[in-house]
Amino acid sequence: MRQQSLSTPSRRALLGAAAAVAGTGVLAACSSDSGGHGGHGAGGASGTGDYVDPAGKEVAAAEKKRARGGRVREVKLMAMETRLDLGGPTVKTWAYGDRLPGKEVRVTAGDTLSLTLANHLPQSTSLHWHGIALRNDMDGVPGLTQKNIRPGADFTYRFAVPHPGTYWFHPHSGTQQDRGLYAPLIVEDPREPLKYDKEWVVVLDDWVDGVDGSTPDGVLAELSKGMAGHDMGDDMGGNGDGGSGGMDHGGSGGMDHGGGHDMANMSHTAARTGPSPKPSGPSRMMMGAKSDLLGGDAGDVAYPHYLVNGRTAKEPSQFRARPGDRIRLRIINAGGDTAFRVALGGHEMTVTHTDGFPVAHARTDALLLGMGERYDVLVTAKDGVFPLTALAEGKKASALAVLRTGGGSAPTAATRPKELKGRLLTADKLTADDSVALPTGRPDRTLGIRLTGGMAMYDWAFDKKPYSPDRRHPVRAGERVRLTFTNSTSMWHPLHLHGHTFALANVAGGPRKDTAIILPNGTLTVDFEADNPGLWMIHCHNVYHAEAGMMTILGYRR
Repeated sequence: MRQQSLSTPSRRALLGAAAAVAGTGVLAACSSDSGGHGGHGAGGASGTGDYVDPAGKEVAAAEKKRARGGRVREVKLMAMETRLDLGGPTVKTWAYGDRLPGKEVRVTAGDTLSLTLANHLPQSTSLHWHGIALRNDMDGVPGLTQKNIRPGADFTYRFAVPHPGTYWFHPHSGTQQDRGLYAPLIVEDPREPLKYDKEWVVVLDDWVDGVDGSTPDGVLAELSKGMAGHDMGDDMGGNGDGGSGGMDHGGSGGMDHGGGHDMANMSHTAARTGPSPKPSGPSRMMMGAKSDLLGGDAGDVAYPHYLVNGRTAKEPSQFRARPGDRIRLRIINAGGDTAFRVALGGHEMTVTHTDGFPVAHARTDALLLGMGERYDVLVTAKDGVFPLTALAEGKKASALAVLRTGGGSAPTAATRPKELKGRLLTADKLTADDSVALPTGRPDRTLGIRLTGGMAMYDWAFDKKPYSPDRRHPVRAGERVRLTFTNSTSMWHPLHLHGHTFALANVAGGPRKDTAIILPNGTLTVDFEADNPGLWMIHCHNVYHAEAGMMTILGYRR
């Protein structure tokens, strides 16, 4: 989405308005001011007559079942323009307050979170609570579950928090997540079974905003031109922190069209947003980002910086502990277009959770996290100074943080611990803990969704149809639903379902997740219980793919 003036509505706002005019019942995100505090149903969008309203009685009933009589945790948050020191480079960006990541929000399962977001940005915004099974009208999708939070307005998100785990929050408004607008949400377990001495929250990110004039909106504008709009002899984007910029053109990237395209959709972005925004800054398009894990097109964007907890590898953040301490790491990939391979030099990790839900403990040397995924691991700290390295998969660059328990020289940006090439764990190698395993059973309903599009025209979509708020995949409350995703593209995608967790159905006792990787030309099958009524997004968690159109809606019928 382009960076817009105050008088220019967002693409989602335009879609919401068009849907309302067409009689779908979706409230236009730009139809009226959302400046009041949001209670239940305040600023929410309704479904059609056949679908559950995001603020309807079914949603209220589900919320009542979640409430456990815990405390009310009140938080004030400000989205604002600011300057951030990334550990060397200083950038002008948007963030929650003056820190990166934003200040952690911590509650206990069973509590009610009441968070008021004040929008001091020059553009409308929102908050999505990634991974939380919350009431639908608090999910934070403008034009679907709420109205935009306009500049100068505020909105109160209030909902019961049912499940412990590692979560995070970010806007669901255009490319804003690829600025500095994100923060951890940690939900503590009142009956925590793990024993550990310290907790280290680790947030991974790829960074472009404010570097040499670049913005995420400008990057999207460049990508949206497609490869046909670029002189392939031009510089295809430098990669800071030692990266090559992806100049190897040996990979075909997204050139495979996934079985052809509806030519009428070639200019869908321009048709719905009006005049295209202009690219800003140097070229950031990446070519030849090859990965043995993810295929020949590991990413679209050559970022100048990669971060751990808001710092570059040149001046990394440090975590201090004592030798022998048992440390729980909560690792979150908040990146826009980058998968990270993560290892802690000199240490073995024991994986205990993925996407907030416990798994049978598994030992590994390294992890792979797609955008939006989270893993909790335990390590027993050794004596010395150790690199926590997050390799930008396929992009020839890395992020770094430091674990310090004793004396010694700090690792450098070039450090590559041997664990990165050791045992690698991905979600399909995990099994759910018995306490959260989805009971065995046959699905009542199976929905097939095909991933389509490619880099040639940057027309990412589901079933060749770019996002529209009135296009829904229907389910009914109480059903066991199977989603079968078929990837007809030559690129990997991290797929995210709002408001639910699913089990990986192609793994016996598959782990419970809300975000999962689908490989190029692969298939991903997941099962979930339809127990949270409303209208819920399913989308690729690559920010740029989602904004190009790879989003759709799961809708509960009445």
